[in-house]
Amino acid sequence: MLDITSPVCSPEAPRTLDQIQSLGTLVEDIHRHIVSTLGNEVYGRNKFRYFHGLAYSIRDRLIRLWINTQREYYDSMAKRVYYLSMEFLPGRFLMNYLTNLCMEEGCREELEKLGLALDDLEEVEWDAGLGNGGLGRLASCYLDSIASLKIPGYGYGILYDYGIFYQRIVNGYQEESCDNWRRQGSPWEIQRRENLYEVNFYGRSEAYRDGEGNLRYRWVDTENIMAMPCDILIPGYRGNHVTNMRLWAAQSSRDFNLSVFNLGDYAGAMHDKIMSENISKVLYPSDKEEQGRELRLKQQYFLVSATFQDIMRRHKKQHSSMAGFADHVAVQLNDTHPSIAIAELMRILLDVERLPWEQAWEICTGTFAYTNHTVLPEALETWPVELIGRLLPRHLEIIYEINHRFLKEVAARYPADADRLRRMSHIQEGSERRVRMAHLAVVGSHSVNGVAALHTQILKDSLFRDFHQFYPGKFKNVTNGVTPRRWILQANSALSRLITEAIGPGWVNHLERLRDLVPMAEDPEFRRAFARAKMDNKKRLARYVLRKMSMGIDPHTLFDCQFKRLHEYKRQLLNILHVITRYNRIKDDPDGEMTPRTVLMGGKAAPGYFQAKLIIKLFNSVAEVVNHDPDVGGRLRLLFLPNYCISQSEKVIPAADLSQQISTAGMEASGTGNMKFALNGALTIGTLDGANVEIREEVGPENFFLFGLTAGEVDQLRQTGYDPYGYYAGDPELKRVVDQIASGVFSPDEPSLFMPIVENLLRNGDYFMVLADYRSYVDTQARVDELFRNKEEWTRRTVLNTANMGRFSSDRAVMEYARDIWGVQPLGS
Repeated sequence: MLDITSPVCSPEAPRTLDQIQSLGTLVEDIHRHIVSTLGNEVYGRNKFRYFHGLAYSIRDRLIRLWINTQREYYDSMAKRVYYLSMEFLPGRFLMNYLTNLCMEEGCREELEKLGLALDDLEEVEWDAGLGNGGLGRLASCYLDSIASLKIPGYGYGILYDYGIFYQRIVNGYQEESCDNWRRQGSPWEIQRRENLYEVNFYGRSEAYRDGEGNLRYRWVDTENIMAMPCDILIPGYRGNHVTNMRLWAAQSSRDFNLSVFNLGDYAGAMHDKIMSENISKVLYPSDKEEQGRELRLKQQYFLVSATFQDIMRRHKKQHSSMAGFADHVAVQLNDTHPSIAIAELMRILLDVERLPWEQAWEICTGTFAYTNHTVLPEALETWPVELIGRLLPRHLEIIYEINHRFLKEVAARYPADADRLRRMSHIQEGSERRVRMAHLAVVGSHSVNGVAALHTQILKDSLFRDFHQFYPGKFKNVTNGVTPRRWILQANSALSRLITEAIGPGWVNHLERLRDLVPMAEDPEFRRAFARAKMDNKKRLARYVLRKMSMGIDPHTLFDCQFKRLHEYKRQLLNILHVITRYNRIKDDPDGEMTPRTVLMGGKAAPGYFQAKLIIKLFNSVAEVVNHDPDVGGRLRLLFLPNYCISQSEKVIPAADLSQQISTAGMEASGTGNMKFALNGALTIGTLDGANVEIREEVGPENFFLFGLTAGEVDQLRQTGYDPYGYYAGDPELKRVVDQIASGVFSPDEPSLFMPIVENLLRNGDYFMVLADYRSYVDTQARVDELFRNKEEWTRRTVLNTANMGRFSSDRAVMEYARDIWGVQPLGS
């Protein structure tokens, strides 16, 4: 990171927000960058050139504010937070920067003088391909809050050249292609080539005696890769505090083998460079093959090693001793992926700093905190012992020693309980011995937290029950949150203007103030204004769909939305079964009353996830039948929006009337999409799963469409014996729908196409209890129809949803982390 004591940070740099926000030179700055940075003419109003000219001009202003922030960090000697995440999902940067700097309106006016529209320039920017789903988006929301709250902290991740994939829908099927989001360059990256770090792999661990006769270890004969830091700046609201996420790009330590090239082996001459730089090439490489698994582990250690070298460099600039390290450094592990960091810090403290084990372990556990994001045991990451031993031999030794000492403590407290030792061991025995990375994260951290109250209780009662008993008080809950700057102020300008007119602007940084809207739910004039804002957003989404898909949707219909990663536990299939049920009812009674709906779905299925990809195909096949049936008459329309991403969600979420949060109870850790939709005035239909439980408590049970089994009932039904066939045979509507899918009604050219879905439901146990919840879900959807026909009451309840969602701000969540886990204070507090 830039050394703020260097001459670059001269006192002449603008220091005040007013100076930064000044737009007097913006047009001049844009033109200067088009000429000097891009090497182009300013004429022609080329959108690509003007987007980049504007981006570099905004970045200039951010850099000056960032320098001020770094000076404040050093001057205050503040404890710093390092948020480690394998993914971030920031979306586009331009509008977020302008929003947080309070420069959007002024920027629009300046661009209009040039005959340009800010919205057109925004569309030039690609979504940053640095994440996949909720985990990455949560990390980005938290960075926004860290900056807005003036918490001294940074995000650390990997600068992937390619995102997970670009999704197209071809003949109803998902097709993946490279998400080459950086192909036109990114104006936001600041490459720090002066601070490259060496990251080691392979080799062996060598024991030796130091000068005092103590047994030591060193990691030798390694292969080396260089990590180059690239910073992307993160401004807090109103720009007074600008931090950054530091992303690592892999570079070969040997770019080019000239002797091999001169022998004619041109590909071989580049082999080392290509293999080294694969590490930051793509987000989540396939782990079906051995090479893919090794690359994933390499990515995780690459992030961890480079980050801790950076942390050590910064720490040693101000502190001569490691003794107080945990008093100055807090490291948050965002899920299990970066948990090899625990072994890495121990390696540094033992082998480099030469601390005794007990002191090193005290520092280590005082430094780390671990956030778990799953309740599924099979989703907890494990690595083959053989792979870690080959790739990171010294780390495997350290993991063994951590496990040995830990199990001695367990055995002392629970003598003669071999089964408990087996369950709690870091090493999973079997035909292939594996390292349980979540166990390492739990034992090596001073705090472990879930991300919703129900999720945390499941961690304590089930997933980590043994550890909770062993470490009473270590497990905490921090319910997720979302940033209001991105998800209302930026994404929903119509609603944010209305809220500000009603209760003032303070809600942007204090979302709990939305409760001041509660009385206004009874004001007919306010309800009409709220409904107009929703209709404006629905019309905007309709224009987007028409432009992207050449399909029209009616904004006066109920917009029924399910947008999330495709997974069977999220139960997009249940949604489809309801859609077919509605279709059948229309066909059976063409003149009957039916609330018109537009059912919108979006989300990516993992490339190797056959069942999830088949569900996408089923939705599109049902859409093909429904959308072309003249009997439907505009009462039902289905669309799958391809390549769901942050910029698309900013159009979908403000337009939604109904938010589908219908996962099998007990399987969703928290969710944040549920929060974004409710915050923007959508009513939720959902199970008591994840943060749905707390959302329902906040907005009121009468303003939440609850259905389905509870987590406890799901467990009990599994234990007593769940018979999906009984549900199928006992419900004529359900049987008809399943039989239609099985018989090829929606795939006449290939009647057996969807039999794997049917077999999962009827013959393979219906693990996610789709059939068990079908009737409750369909009946609850009928209540949705009835309420939507009463426009005044529907709008009243949507106002109450927005008004009561203040608790789900990422600002609240980050302050809970800061107070209860990190032990840090906002600067200036």
